Amino acid sequence: MSQVDGRPAAVEDVHVLAAGMPHVTVVHGSGDNPVYQVGGKSFVFFRNPRPDAVDPATGERYPDVIVFWVESDADKQALIQDASTPFFTTAHFDGHPSVLLRASRIGELTHAELAEVVQDAWLSRASARRAAAWLAAR
Repeated sequence: MSQVDGRPAAVEDVHVLAAGMPHVTVVHGSGDNPVYQVGGKSFVFFRNPRPDAVDPATGERYPDVIVFWVESDADKQALIQDASTPFFTTAHFDGHPSVLLRASRIGELTHAELAEVVQDAWLSRASARRAAAWLAAR
């Protein structure tokens, strides 16, 4: 593992990794938040504060939630049920193939772990042809 891969992840890494995947476009959602898409399908986006993701102690809405698509509910459950990861979900995302991560906790992941999450998000949304070509090139 390179020194970059083992270092704590940072929010900027999300942007670099997502934008570095093939055929990615960036659109801006409400609040001018970046939404990374492949083939017109979102795979990572930065969410505005919403009433479903709040600090349990204060009731304040989290201002720093990042959404990552996942391949399946099994993948989602593996991430959110593993107490060693900072991923979570809310009732709003029940049945949605995605996990949430607060930017303030991104450093709990290594760069390599974040890269895998972003790549998996891209793979879950890319066309079969694009996904196969990317995997074959690796």
